Amino acid sequence: MGAASDDRAKEWEEQYRCAMEATDCRGERKNLSGIPLKPLYTPADVASDHDGALGFPGQYPYTRGVYPGMYRRRQWSRRMLIGVDAPETWNARQKRMIDAGQTAVAMVVCNVFLLGLDVDEVEKELVGTCGTPLSTLKDMEICYDSLPIDRLSVAMNDCAPFTAEAMYFTMTKRRGVPADCLKGTTNQADFISHYVSCHMQHRFALESYPRLFVDHTKYCIERMPHWNPLSIIGQHMQQSGATPLQELAFTLASGLYYVDLCVKAGLPVDSFAPRFTFFFDVTQSIFEEVAKFRAARRIWAKALKERFGAKDPRSWRLKFHAQTSGRELTREQAMNNVTRVAMQALAAVLGGCQSLHTDAWDELFGPPGEEAARVALMSQAVIAEETGVADVIDPLGGSYYVEALTDEMERRAWEYIDKIDRMGGMLEATKRGFPQTEILNSALSYQRAIDRGEKVVVGLNAHQIPEDLDGRYTSEPPDLALVERQIERTKAVRRERDAARARAALDGLQRALDDPKANTFEAVLGAVEADLTHGEIIRAFRERLGVGRPLIGVA
Repeated sequence: MGAASDDRAKEWEEQYRCAMEATDCRGERKNLSGIPLKPLYTPADVASDHDGALGFPGQYPYTRGVYPGMYRRRQWSRRMLIGVDAPETWNARQKRMIDAGQTAVAMVVCNVFLLGLDVDEVEKELVGTCGTPLSTLKDMEICYDSLPIDRLSVAMNDCAPFTAEAMYFTMTKRRGVPADCLKGTTNQADFISHYVSCHMQHRFALESYPRLFVDHTKYCIERMPHWNPLSIIGQHMQQSGATPLQELAFTLASGLYYVDLCVKAGLPVDSFAPRFTFFFDVTQSIFEEVAKFRAARRIWAKALKERFGAKDPRSWRLKFHAQTSGRELTREQAMNNVTRVAMQALAAVLGGCQSLHTDAWDELFGPPGEEAARVALMSQAVIAEETGVADVIDPLGGSYYVEALTDEMERRAWEYIDKIDRMGGMLEATKRGFPQTEILNSALSYQRAIDRGEKVVVGLNAHQIPEDLDGRYTSEPPDLALVERQIERTKAVRRERDAARARAALDGLQRALDDPKANTFEAVLGAVEADLTHGEIIRAFRERLGVGRPLIGVA
Protein backbone atom coordinates (compact mmCIF):
# COMPACT_ATOMS: atom_id res chain seq x y z
CA MET A 1 0.00 0.00 0.00
CA GLY A 2 1.27 3.48 -0.87
CA ALA A 3 1.33 6.57 1.32
CA ALA A 4 -2.04 7.76 0.03
CA SER A 5 -3.59 4.38 0.80
CA ASP A 6 -2.04 4.42 4.27
CA ASP A 7 -3.59 7.81 4.92
CA ARG A 8 -7.03 6.62 3.77
CA ALA A 9 -6.71 3.55 5.94
CA LYS A 10 -5.91 5.63 9.01
CA GLU A 11 -8.79 7.96 8.23
CA TRP A 12 -11.19 5.03 7.95
CA GLU A 13 -9.91 3.50 11.19
CA GLU A 14 -10.70 6.72 13.05
CA GLN A 15 -14.11 6.99 11.42
CA TYR A 16 -14.84 3.37 12.29
CA ARG A 17 -13.75 3.84 15.92
CA CYS A 18 -16.03 6.83 16.33
CA ALA A 19 -18.96 5.15 14.61
CA MET A 20 -18.73 1.96 16.67
CA GLU A 21 -17.81 3.48 20.02
CA ALA A 22 -21.37 3.69 21.26
CA THR A 23 -23.04 0.96 19.22
CA ASP A 24 -20.84 -2.12 18.94
CA CYS A 25 -21.84 -3.85 22.18
CA ARG A 26 -20.43 -7.20 21.08
CA GLY A 27 -16.82 -6.03 21.22
CA GLU A 28 -14.26 -8.32 19.63
CA ARG A 29 -15.80 -10.85 17.28
CA LYS A 30 -14.54 -14.37 16.72
CA ASN A 31 -15.64 -17.19 14.49
CA LEU A 32 -16.51 -20.70 15.70
CA SER A 33 -12.82 -21.65 15.73
CA GLY A 34 -12.00 -18.76 18.05
CA ILE A 35 -10.11 -16.80 15.41
CA PRO A 36 -10.49 -13.02 15.99
CA LEU A 37 -12.18 -11.29 13.07
CA LYS A 38 -11.14 -7.84 11.93
CA PRO A 39 -13.89 -5.47 10.79
CA LEU A 40 -12.23 -5.05 7.39
CA TYR A 41 -9.65 -6.96 5.34
CA THR A 42 -7.30 -5.32 2.84
CA PRO A 43 -4.35 -6.37 0.65
CA ALA A 44 -2.13 -5.91 3.71
CA ASP A 45 -3.77 -9.00 5.26
CA VAL A 46 -2.79 -11.27 2.39
CA ALA A 47 0.60 -12.99 2.37
CA SER A 48 3.23 -11.68 -0.01
CA ASP A 49 3.50 -15.12 -1.67
CA HIS A 50 -0.26 -15.25 -2.06
CA ASP A 51 -0.30 -16.20 -5.75
CA GLY A 52 1.92 -19.23 -5.22
CA ALA A 53 -0.22 -20.54 -2.37
CA LEU A 54 -3.39 -19.91 -4.35
CA GLY A 55 -2.49 -21.46 -7.69
CA PHE A 56 -5.12 -22.56 -10.21
CA PRO A 57 -7.94 -25.13 -10.03
CA GLY A 58 -6.70 -28.64 -10.70
CA GLN A 59 -3.09 -27.66 -9.99
CA TYR A 60 -0.92 -28.06 -6.91
CA PRO A 61 -1.61 -27.04 -4.14
CA TYR A 62 -5.31 -27.30 -5.14
CA THR A 63 -6.46 -24.39 -2.97
CA ARG A 64 -9.00 -23.42 -5.63
CA GLY A 65 -10.32 -26.91 -6.31
CA VAL A 66 -9.15 -30.38 -7.27
CA TYR A 67 -10.33 -30.29 -10.90
CA PRO A 68 -9.56 -27.73 -13.63
CA GLY A 69 -13.21 -27.27 -14.60
CA MET A 70 -14.91 -27.92 -11.23
CA TYR A 71 -18.70 -27.53 -11.52
CA ARG A 72 -18.56 -26.23 -15.09
CA ARG A 73 -17.61 -29.75 -16.12
CA ARG A 74 -19.62 -31.73 -13.61
CA GLN A 75 -21.68 -30.67 -10.62
CA TRP A 76 -21.27 -32.25 -7.21
CA SER A 77 -23.01 -35.55 -6.46
CA ARG A 78 -26.31 -35.09 -4.64
CA ARG A 79 -25.95 -37.96 -2.20
CA MET A 80 -28.71 -38.08 0.39
CA LEU A 81 -28.29 -40.30 3.45
CA ILE A 82 -31.44 -42.37 3.80
CA GLY A 83 -32.25 -44.69 6.67
CA VAL A 84 -35.77 -46.00 7.10
CA ASP A 85 -37.48 -48.84 8.84
CA ALA A 86 -36.89 -51.84 6.53
CA PRO A 87 -34.99 -52.81 3.37
CA GLU A 88 -38.23 -52.68 1.37
CA THR A 89 -38.92 -49.13 2.54
CA TRP A 90 -35.34 -48.02 1.83
CA ASN A 91 -35.54 -49.38 -1.71
CA ALA A 92 -38.82 -47.58 -2.44
CA ARG A 93 -37.57 -44.28 -0.95
CA GLN A 94 -34.33 -44.45 -2.94
CA LYS A 95 -36.17 -44.92 -6.22
CA ARG A 96 -38.37 -41.91 -5.56
CA MET A 97 -35.40 -39.75 -4.51
CA ILE A 98 -33.48 -40.73 -7.65
CA ASP A 99 -36.52 -39.74 -9.70
CA ALA A 100 -36.47 -36.40 -7.84
CA GLY A 101 -32.86 -35.66 -8.80
CA GLN A 102 -30.62 -37.54 -6.38
CA THR A 103 -27.49 -38.66 -8.24
CA ALA A 104 -25.78 -41.00 -5.74
CA VAL A 105 -26.93 -43.14 -2.83
CA ALA A 106 -26.03 -43.72 0.81
CA MET A 107 -27.60 -45.76 3.54
CA VAL A 108 -27.99 -44.96 7.23
CA VAL A 109 -28.00 -48.32 8.99
CA CYS A 110 -30.00 -49.07 12.12
CA ASN A 111 -28.32 -48.94 15.53
CA VAL A 112 -29.02 -52.66 15.84
CA PHE A 113 -26.59 -53.18 12.96
CA LEU A 114 -24.02 -50.79 14.42
CA LEU A 115 -24.08 -52.73 17.67
CA GLY A 116 -23.25 -55.91 15.78
CA LEU A 117 -26.60 -57.61 16.30
CA ASP A 118 -29.20 -59.25 14.08
CA VAL A 119 -32.81 -58.09 13.98
CA ASP A 120 -34.04 -61.14 15.90
CA GLU A 121 -31.68 -60.48 18.81
CA VAL A 122 -33.44 -57.37 20.12
CA GLU A 123 -37.01 -56.32 20.85
CA LYS A 124 -38.76 -55.82 17.54
CA GLU A 125 -39.89 -52.32 18.58
CA LEU A 126 -36.20 -51.23 18.46
CA VAL A 127 -35.61 -52.39 14.90
CA GLY A 128 -35.54 -49.68 12.24
CA THR A 129 -36.20 -46.78 14.58
CA CYS A 130 -33.14 -44.81 13.43
CA GLY A 131 -32.06 -46.36 10.15
CA THR A 132 -32.25 -49.39 7.89
CA PRO A 133 -31.56 -52.76 9.56
CA LEU A 134 -29.39 -55.32 7.76
CA SER A 135 -28.82 -58.87 8.91
CA THR A 136 -28.48 -61.04 5.80
CA LEU A 137 -27.46 -60.98 2.17
CA LYS A 138 -31.16 -61.17 1.29
CA ASP A 139 -31.69 -57.82 3.05
CA MET A 140 -29.07 -56.22 0.82
CA GLU A 141 -30.64 -57.77 -2.28
CA ILE A 142 -33.97 -56.20 -1.33
CA CYS A 143 -32.37 -52.80 -0.71
CA TYR A 144 -30.87 -52.64 -4.19
CA ASP A 145 -33.59 -54.44 -6.11
CA SER A 146 -33.99 -52.83 -9.56
CA LEU A 147 -31.55 -50.01 -8.77
CA PRO A 148 -28.96 -49.31 -11.51
CA ILE A 149 -25.97 -50.41 -9.44
CA ASP A 150 -23.66 -50.39 -12.48
CA ARG A 151 -24.26 -46.63 -12.81
CA LEU A 152 -24.64 -45.52 -9.19
CA SER A 153 -21.99 -44.25 -6.81
CA VAL A 154 -22.67 -45.86 -3.44
CA ALA A 155 -21.54 -44.71 0.01
CA MET A 156 -21.56 -47.75 2.25
CA ASN A 157 -21.95 -46.72 5.91
CA ASP A 158 -20.16 -49.75 7.25
CA CYS A 159 -17.34 -50.09 9.79
CA ALA A 160 -14.97 -53.03 10.22
CA PRO A 161 -15.22 -55.92 9.51
CA PHE A 162 -17.31 -54.48 6.65
CA THR A 163 -20.14 -56.99 6.54
CA ALA A 164 -22.53 -54.69 4.66
CA GLU A 165 -19.91 -54.04 2.02
CA ALA A 166 -19.29 -57.78 1.72
CA MET A 167 -23.05 -58.23 1.23
CA TYR A 168 -23.06 -55.53 -1.45
CA PHE A 169 -20.08 -57.00 -3.33
CA THR A 170 -21.58 -60.49 -3.15
CA MET A 171 -24.98 -59.25 -4.31
CA THR A 172 -23.48 -57.42 -7.31
CA LYS A 173 -21.39 -60.47 -8.21
CA ARG A 174 -24.50 -62.65 -8.26
CA ARG A 175 -26.21 -60.12 -10.48
CA GLY A 176 -23.35 -60.38 -12.92
CA VAL A 177 -22.10 -56.81 -12.47
CA PRO A 178 -18.31 -56.72 -13.04
CA ALA A 179 -16.20 -55.38 -10.19
CA ASP A 180 -14.79 -52.65 -12.43
CA CYS A 181 -18.32 -51.25 -12.86
CA LEU A 182 -18.83 -50.66 -9.15
CA LYS A 183 -18.27 -47.13 -7.87
CA GLY A 184 -18.45 -46.10 -4.26
CA THR A 185 -16.81 -45.47 -0.92
CA THR A 186 -16.52 -47.33 2.35
CA ASN A 187 -17.83 -44.50 4.45
CA GLN A 188 -17.04 -45.75 7.96
CA ALA A 189 -13.61 -47.36 7.61
CA ASP A 190 -12.17 -44.48 9.68
CA PHE A 191 -12.04 -46.20 13.07
CA ILE A 192 -10.26 -43.28 14.75
CA SER A 193 -13.29 -41.05 14.24
CA HIS A 194 -15.44 -43.73 15.87
CA TYR A 195 -13.28 -43.87 18.97
CA VAL A 196 -13.15 -40.10 19.20
CA SER A 197 -16.83 -39.42 18.61
CA CYS A 198 -19.09 -42.45 17.92
CA HIS A 199 -19.16 -44.79 20.87
CA MET A 200 -21.80 -47.06 19.38
CA GLN A 201 -19.36 -48.28 16.73
CA HIS A 202 -16.77 -49.64 19.17
CA ARG A 203 -17.24 -53.21 18.00
CA PHE A 204 -13.74 -54.42 18.83
CA ALA A 205 -10.71 -53.37 20.83
CA LEU A 206 -8.98 -50.39 19.23
CA GLU A 207 -5.71 -52.26 18.74
CA SER A 208 -7.42 -54.72 16.37
CA TYR A 209 -8.61 -52.17 13.85
CA PRO A 210 -5.36 -51.34 12.01
CA ARG A 211 -5.08 -54.87 10.63
CA LEU A 212 -8.76 -54.99 9.62
CA PHE A 213 -8.35 -51.62 7.92
CA VAL A 214 -5.22 -52.63 6.00
CA ASP A 215 -6.73 -55.96 4.87
CA HIS A 216 -9.81 -54.19 3.54
CA THR A 217 -7.73 -51.51 1.81
CA LYS A 218 -5.53 -54.12 0.14
CA TYR A 219 -8.56 -56.00 -1.16
CA CYS A 220 -10.14 -52.88 -2.64
CA ILE A 221 -6.89 -51.69 -4.24
CA GLU A 222 -6.29 -55.10 -5.81
CA ARG A 223 -9.85 -56.12 -6.78
CA MET A 224 -12.10 -53.03 -6.92
CA PRO A 225 -10.56 -50.45 -9.27
CA HIS A 226 -13.22 -47.78 -8.75
CA TRP A 227 -14.03 -48.32 -5.08
CA ASN A 228 -12.61 -45.94 -2.46
CA PRO A 229 -11.69 -47.97 0.64
CA LEU A 230 -11.63 -45.04 3.06
CA SER A 231 -13.48 -41.83 3.80
CA ILE A 232 -11.70 -39.94 6.57
CA ILE A 233 -14.46 -38.44 8.69
CA GLY A 234 -14.37 -35.07 10.36
CA GLN A 235 -18.15 -34.85 10.42
CA HIS A 236 -18.35 -37.09 13.49
CA MET A 237 -15.99 -34.79 15.36
CA GLN A 238 -17.64 -31.50 14.46
CA GLN A 239 -21.05 -32.91 15.31
CA SER A 240 -19.62 -33.90 18.70
CA GLY A 241 -18.52 -30.34 19.38
CA ALA A 242 -15.25 -29.77 17.53
CA THR A 243 -14.72 -26.35 16.02
CA PRO A 244 -14.17 -26.16 12.25
CA LEU A 245 -10.46 -25.71 12.94
CA GLN A 246 -10.33 -28.79 15.18
CA GLU A 247 -12.29 -30.82 12.64
CA LEU A 248 -9.82 -29.76 9.95
CA ALA A 249 -6.74 -30.59 12.02
CA PHE A 250 -7.93 -33.86 13.56
CA THR A 251 -9.31 -35.16 10.26
CA LEU A 252 -6.10 -34.47 8.36
CA ALA A 253 -4.01 -35.89 11.20
CA SER A 254 -6.13 -39.07 10.96
CA GLY A 255 -5.57 -39.17 7.22
CA LEU A 256 -1.82 -38.89 7.67
CA TYR A 257 -1.95 -41.78 10.15
CA TYR A 258 -3.80 -43.99 7.65
CA VAL A 259 -1.34 -43.17 4.88
CA ASP A 260 1.56 -44.01 7.17
CA LEU A 261 -0.16 -47.24 8.24
CA CYS A 262 -0.58 -48.42 4.65
CA VAL A 263 2.96 -47.44 3.67
CA LYS A 264 4.34 -49.42 6.61
CA ALA A 265 2.20 -52.38 5.47
CA GLY A 266 4.08 -52.34 2.18
CA LEU A 267 1.62 -50.51 -0.08
CA PRO A 268 3.16 -47.91 -2.44
CA VAL A 269 1.64 -44.54 -1.54
CA ASP A 270 0.45 -43.82 -5.07
CA SER A 271 -1.40 -47.16 -5.19
CA PHE A 272 -3.93 -46.13 -2.54
CA ALA A 273 -3.73 -42.40 -1.75
CA PRO A 274 -5.73 -41.33 -4.84
CA ARG A 275 -8.63 -43.40 -3.48
CA PHE A 276 -8.68 -41.97 0.02
CA THR A 277 -11.49 -39.44 0.38
CA PHE A 278 -12.79 -37.16 3.14
CA PHE A 279 -16.12 -36.45 4.81
CA PHE A 280 -16.57 -33.05 6.44
CA ASP A 281 -19.31 -31.35 8.39
CA VAL A 282 -20.40 -27.88 7.29
CA THR A 283 -21.90 -25.21 9.54
CA GLN A 284 -23.56 -21.88 8.79
CA SER A 285 -20.29 -20.02 9.34
CA ILE A 286 -19.96 -19.68 5.57
CA PHE A 287 -16.58 -17.99 5.18
CA GLU A 288 -14.99 -20.07 7.93
CA GLU A 289 -16.15 -23.28 6.24
CA VAL A 290 -14.95 -22.14 2.82
CA ALA A 291 -11.56 -21.31 4.32
CA LYS A 292 -11.50 -24.71 6.06
CA PHE A 293 -12.03 -26.60 2.83
CA ARG A 294 -9.49 -24.54 0.91
CA ALA A 295 -6.89 -24.96 3.68
CA ALA A 296 -7.61 -28.71 3.83
CA ARG A 297 -6.74 -29.15 0.17
CA ARG A 298 -3.52 -27.20 0.57
CA ILE A 299 -2.38 -29.10 3.68
CA TRP A 300 -3.13 -32.52 2.20
CA ALA A 301 -1.33 -31.76 -1.06
CA LYS A 302 1.77 -30.56 0.76
CA ALA A 303 1.82 -33.49 3.19
CA LEU A 304 1.40 -36.17 0.53
CA LYS A 305 4.01 -34.64 -1.72
CA GLU A 306 6.63 -33.68 0.83
CA ARG A 307 6.10 -36.07 3.76
CA PHE A 308 5.25 -39.25 1.86
CA GLY A 309 6.90 -38.56 -1.48
CA ALA A 310 3.78 -39.20 -3.56
CA LYS A 311 4.52 -38.65 -7.26
CA ASP A 312 1.05 -39.06 -8.76
CA PRO A 313 -0.83 -35.72 -8.67
CA ARG A 314 -4.02 -37.67 -7.93
CA SER A 315 -2.50 -38.56 -4.54
CA TRP A 316 -2.24 -34.87 -3.71
CA ARG A 317 -5.92 -34.12 -4.35
CA LEU A 318 -8.24 -33.95 -1.36
CA LYS A 319 -11.74 -34.93 -2.51
CA PHE A 320 -14.55 -34.61 0.00
CA HIS A 321 -18.18 -35.23 0.74
CA ALA A 322 -19.95 -32.67 2.95
CA GLN A 323 -22.95 -33.01 5.22
CA THR A 324 -24.87 -30.09 6.61
CA SER A 325 -24.76 -29.66 10.36
CA GLY A 326 -27.49 -31.43 12.28
CA ARG A 327 -26.01 -29.92 15.42
CA GLU A 328 -27.24 -26.48 14.32
CA LEU A 329 -30.83 -27.59 13.71
CA THR A 330 -33.39 -26.61 16.36
CA ARG A 331 -36.65 -28.06 17.59
CA GLU A 332 -37.84 -24.52 18.24
CA GLN A 333 -39.25 -22.89 15.08
CA ALA A 334 -38.14 -26.00 13.25
CA MET A 335 -39.03 -24.68 9.79
CA ASN A 336 -36.13 -22.24 10.17
CA ASN A 337 -33.96 -25.31 9.64
CA VAL A 338 -34.75 -25.14 5.92
CA THR A 339 -32.88 -21.83 5.78
CA ARG A 340 -30.04 -23.13 7.95
CA VAL A 341 -29.50 -26.15 5.70
CA ALA A 342 -29.52 -23.98 2.59
CA MET A 343 -26.83 -21.72 4.04
CA GLN A 344 -24.71 -24.70 5.06
CA ALA A 345 -25.09 -26.26 1.61
CA LEU A 346 -24.07 -22.97 0.00
CA ALA A 347 -20.87 -22.97 2.09
CA ALA A 348 -20.06 -26.51 0.95
CA VAL A 349 -20.51 -25.57 -2.70
CA LEU A 350 -18.50 -22.36 -2.39
CA GLY A 351 -15.81 -24.47 -0.72
CA GLY A 352 -15.65 -26.92 -3.64
CA CYS A 353 -17.21 -30.16 -2.35
CA GLN A 354 -17.45 -33.21 -4.62
CA SER A 355 -20.53 -34.68 -2.95
CA LEU A 356 -23.20 -33.24 -0.65
CA HIS A 357 -25.92 -34.39 1.73
CA THR A 358 -28.43 -31.84 2.97
CA ASP A 359 -30.24 -32.58 6.23
CA ALA A 360 -34.02 -32.46 6.35
CA TRP A 361 -35.56 -29.81 8.60
CA ASP A 362 -37.32 -32.45 10.75
CA GLU A 363 -34.34 -34.70 11.59
CA LEU A 364 -34.35 -33.67 15.25
CA PHE A 365 -37.66 -35.48 15.65
CA GLY A 366 -36.65 -38.79 14.06
CA PRO A 367 -35.88 -40.20 10.61
CA PRO A 368 -36.81 -37.49 8.11
CA GLY A 369 -40.16 -37.55 6.41
CA GLU A 370 -40.11 -38.02 2.67
CA GLU A 371 -41.38 -34.53 1.87
CA ALA A 372 -38.80 -32.96 4.19
CA ALA A 373 -36.03 -35.03 2.58
CA ARG A 374 -37.18 -33.94 -0.87
CA VAL A 375 -37.12 -30.26 0.20
CA ALA A 376 -33.55 -30.79 1.45
CA LEU A 377 -32.57 -32.32 -1.89
CA MET A 378 -34.21 -29.47 -3.79
CA SER A 379 -32.14 -26.95 -1.83
CA GLN A 380 -29.15 -28.38 -3.68
CA ALA A 381 -30.97 -28.06 -7.00
CA VAL A 382 -31.80 -24.41 -6.29
CA ILE A 383 -28.18 -23.64 -5.44
CA ALA A 384 -26.96 -25.45 -8.55
CA GLU A 385 -29.47 -24.12 -11.03
CA GLU A 386 -30.64 -20.72 -9.78
CA THR A 387 -27.91 -18.93 -7.82
CA GLY A 388 -25.06 -18.91 -10.33
CA VAL A 389 -22.47 -19.95 -7.75
CA ALA A 390 -21.51 -23.01 -9.82
CA ASP A 391 -20.78 -20.92 -12.92
CA VAL A 392 -17.43 -19.60 -11.69
CA ILE A 393 -14.66 -21.68 -10.15
CA ASP A 394 -13.77 -20.70 -6.58
CA PRO A 395 -15.87 -17.51 -6.71
CA LEU A 396 -14.58 -16.32 -3.33
CA GLY A 397 -10.96 -16.73 -4.35
CA GLY A 398 -9.09 -13.45 -4.11
CA SER A 399 -11.28 -12.08 -1.35
CA TYR A 400 -8.89 -10.47 1.14
CA TYR A 401 -10.96 -11.91 3.98
CA VAL A 402 -11.22 -15.45 2.59
CA GLU A 403 -7.56 -15.62 1.64
CA ALA A 404 -6.42 -14.30 5.02
CA LEU A 405 -8.75 -16.72 6.82
CA THR A 406 -7.57 -19.64 4.66
CA ASP A 407 -3.98 -18.84 5.59
CA GLU A 408 -4.86 -18.60 9.29
CA MET A 409 -6.82 -21.85 9.29
CA GLU A 410 -3.91 -23.57 7.60
CA ARG A 411 -1.38 -22.16 10.07
CA ARG A 412 -3.40 -23.15 13.12
CA ALA A 413 -4.19 -26.60 11.72
CA TRP A 414 -0.48 -27.28 11.19
CA GLU A 415 0.10 -26.33 14.83
CA TYR A 416 -2.39 -29.01 15.90
CA ILE A 417 -0.89 -31.57 13.49
CA ASP A 418 2.63 -30.87 14.74
CA LYS A 419 1.47 -31.36 18.33
CA ILE A 420 -0.19 -34.65 17.39
CA ASP A 421 2.98 -35.74 15.56
CA ARG A 422 4.96 -35.17 18.74
CA MET A 423 2.54 -37.51 20.55
CA GLY A 424 3.30 -40.23 18.00
CA GLY A 425 0.44 -39.64 15.57
CA MET A 426 -3.33 -39.58 15.69
CA LEU A 427 -3.80 -43.10 17.03
CA GLU A 428 -1.54 -42.43 20.01
CA ALA A 429 -3.17 -39.03 20.56
CA THR A 430 -6.57 -40.75 20.61
CA LYS A 431 -5.35 -43.31 23.16
CA ARG A 432 -4.25 -40.40 25.35
CA GLY A 433 -7.62 -38.71 24.96
CA PHE A 434 -6.21 -35.56 23.38
CA PRO A 435 -8.77 -34.95 20.60
CA GLN A 436 -11.61 -36.11 22.86
CA THR A 437 -10.67 -33.58 25.53
CA GLU A 438 -10.24 -30.77 23.02
CA ILE A 439 -13.64 -31.50 21.49
CA LEU A 440 -15.33 -31.77 24.89
CA ASN A 441 -13.97 -28.40 25.95
CA SER A 442 -15.14 -26.81 22.69
CA ALA A 443 -18.60 -28.33 23.06
CA LEU A 444 -18.90 -26.96 26.59
CA SER A 445 -17.75 -23.50 25.49
CA TYR A 446 -20.24 -23.50 22.62
CA GLN A 447 -23.14 -24.47 24.87
CA ARG A 448 -22.20 -21.92 27.50
CA ALA A 449 -22.10 -19.21 24.83
CA ILE A 450 -25.65 -20.16 23.83
CA ASP A 451 -26.80 -20.23 27.45
CA ARG A 452 -25.34 -16.77 28.06
CA GLY A 453 -26.82 -15.39 24.85
CA GLU A 454 -23.39 -14.69 23.37
CA LYS A 455 -24.09 -17.13 20.54
CA VAL A 456 -27.44 -16.25 18.98
CA VAL A 457 -29.64 -19.12 17.80
CA VAL A 458 -32.84 -17.85 16.24
CA GLY A 459 -35.88 -19.29 17.95
CA LEU A 460 -33.87 -20.81 20.78
CA ASN A 461 -32.42 -17.83 22.67
CA ALA A 462 -33.49 -14.94 20.41
CA HIS A 463 -36.51 -14.04 18.27
CA GLN A 464 -38.57 -16.54 20.23
CA ILE A 465 -42.28 -17.14 19.73
CA PRO A 466 -44.67 -19.15 21.90
CA GLU A 467 -45.23 -22.62 20.49
CA ASP A 468 -46.30 -26.02 21.70
CA LEU A 469 -43.61 -28.50 20.69
CA ASP A 470 -45.25 -31.55 22.25
CA GLY A 471 -46.77 -33.63 19.50
CA ARG A 472 -46.39 -30.94 16.84
CA TYR A 473 -43.73 -32.82 14.92
CA THR A 474 -43.80 -36.59 14.89
CA SER A 475 -42.07 -39.24 12.83
CA GLU A 476 -43.72 -42.37 11.55
CA PRO A 477 -42.83 -45.45 13.61
CA PRO A 478 -41.38 -48.46 11.79
CA ASP A 479 -43.84 -50.74 10.03
CA LEU A 480 -43.90 -53.66 12.45
CA ALA A 481 -45.25 -55.97 9.77
CA LEU A 482 -42.10 -55.37 7.72
CA VAL A 483 -39.94 -55.77 10.84
CA GLU A 484 -41.58 -59.10 11.63
CA ARG A 485 -41.11 -60.20 8.02
CA GLN A 486 -37.40 -59.37 8.25
CA ILE A 487 -37.06 -61.23 11.54
CA GLU A 488 -38.63 -64.33 9.99
CA ARG A 489 -36.45 -63.94 6.90
CA THR A 490 -33.33 -63.90 9.09
CA LYS A 491 -34.41 -67.02 10.94
CA ALA A 492 -35.20 -68.74 7.65
CA VAL A 493 -31.72 -67.98 6.29
CA ARG A 494 -30.14 -69.72 9.28
CA ARG A 495 -32.57 -72.63 9.02
CA GLU A 496 -32.34 -73.25 5.27
CA ARG A 497 -28.67 -72.58 4.48
CA ASP A 498 -26.07 -75.29 3.92
CA ALA A 499 -25.05 -75.93 7.52
CA ALA A 500 -21.71 -77.54 6.65
CA ARG A 501 -20.76 -74.66 4.38
CA ALA A 502 -21.74 -72.13 7.03
CA ARG A 503 -19.66 -73.95 9.65
CA ALA A 504 -16.66 -74.03 7.32
CA ALA A 505 -17.03 -70.29 6.63
CA LEU A 506 -17.17 -69.58 10.35
CA ASP A 507 -14.02 -71.62 10.87
CA GLY A 508 -12.47 -69.69 7.99
CA LEU A 509 -13.13 -66.42 9.82
CA GLN A 510 -11.37 -67.64 12.92
CA ARG A 511 -8.42 -69.05 10.96
CA ALA A 512 -8.00 -65.75 9.14
CA LEU A 513 -7.93 -63.87 12.42
CA ASP A 514 -5.29 -66.24 13.77
CA ASP A 515 -3.13 -66.10 10.62
CA PRO A 516 -1.42 -62.70 10.17
CA LYS A 517 -0.82 -63.49 6.49
CA ALA A 518 -4.51 -64.08 5.72
CA ASN A 519 -6.86 -61.32 4.55
CA THR A 520 -9.69 -60.92 7.03
CA PHE A 521 -11.98 -59.14 4.56
CA GLU A 522 -11.74 -62.03 2.11
CA ALA A 523 -12.87 -64.27 4.97
CA VAL A 524 -15.85 -61.99 5.60
CA LEU A 525 -16.80 -62.27 1.93
CA GLY A 526 -16.68 -66.04 2.24
CA ALA A 527 -18.89 -65.90 5.31
CA VAL A 528 -21.50 -63.77 3.53
CA GLU A 529 -21.48 -66.09 0.52
CA ALA A 530 -22.17 -68.97 2.91
CA ASP A 531 -25.17 -67.02 4.32
CA LEU A 532 -23.74 -66.26 7.74
CA THR A 533 -25.61 -63.35 9.26
CA HIS A 534 -24.15 -60.01 10.26
CA GLY A 535 -24.47 -60.82 13.96
CA GLU A 536 -22.76 -64.20 13.59
CA ILE A 537 -19.78 -62.63 11.81
CA ILE A 538 -19.41 -59.90 14.44
CA ARG A 539 -19.56 -62.45 17.27
CA ALA A 540 -16.83 -64.52 15.62
CA PHE A 541 -14.58 -61.45 15.48
CA ARG A 542 -15.36 -60.47 19.06
CA GLU A 543 -14.34 -63.90 20.29
CA ARG A 544 -10.82 -63.17 19.03
CA LEU A 545 -10.59 -59.38 19.26
CA GLY A 546 -12.66 -58.46 22.31
CA VAL A 547 -15.29 -55.75 22.60
CA GLY A 548 -14.37 -52.12 22.20
CA ARG A 549 -14.68 -49.60 24.98
CA PRO A 550 -14.78 -45.79 24.81
CA LEU A 551 -11.45 -44.10 25.30
CA ILE A 552 -11.99 -41.25 27.71
CA GLY A 553 -8.90 -39.56 29.00
CA VAL A 554 -7.20 -36.26 29.64
CA ALA A 555 -4.27 -35.24 27.47
